[in-house]
Amino acid sequence: MALNPRHAVCTGSFDPPTLGHLNIIRRGSNICERLTVGIGINPDKTPLFTPDERLSILRSIVDELGNVEVKCFHGLAVDFVQECGAAVMLRGVRSLTDMEAEFTMTLANHMLCPEVETVFLMASENYTHISSTLIKQIAHMGGSRAGEQLERFVPNEVIEPLLEKVR
Repeated sequence: MALNPRHAVCTGSFDPPTLGHLNIIRRGSNICERLTVGIGINPDKTPLFTPDERLSILRSIVDELGNVEVKCFHGLAVDFVQECGAAVMLRGVRSLTDMEAEFTMTLANHMLCPEVETVFLMASENYTHISSTLIKQIAHMGGSRAGEQLERFVPNEVIEPLLEKVR
């Protein structure tokens, strides 16, 4: 099967989805004809949200973007990209540390599937500091103001499910 160079796939754990994720997804949807968001299921990790919860939340967040679909996958991201028929893997990077890890992964992915190109989008400056760990800490320790504080870091659709998880 020929891979579509106008179809990109953006993978991650999205546990939980952040405004940084949404920024990369929106920008990616503007530069490609079709964007698939792939929620990676890693059996070695214990996520806060189940795959179905992450799928539901992400779908509600990207609902307005007509060329974006959301799916879950197991296994290697590069294999998922091929299964989707895409020729582009879209990756968001926040820092030089991210870039170093992404560089190594890109070399490995290129060896596994040279037909898939990796494209990097730098996180917008407002989102370079956001991480899932930070979000979870605010939810756990933010007390009565946690919801108000989380508005700066996650889409509104994430706040209530996140606070329910940590209660």
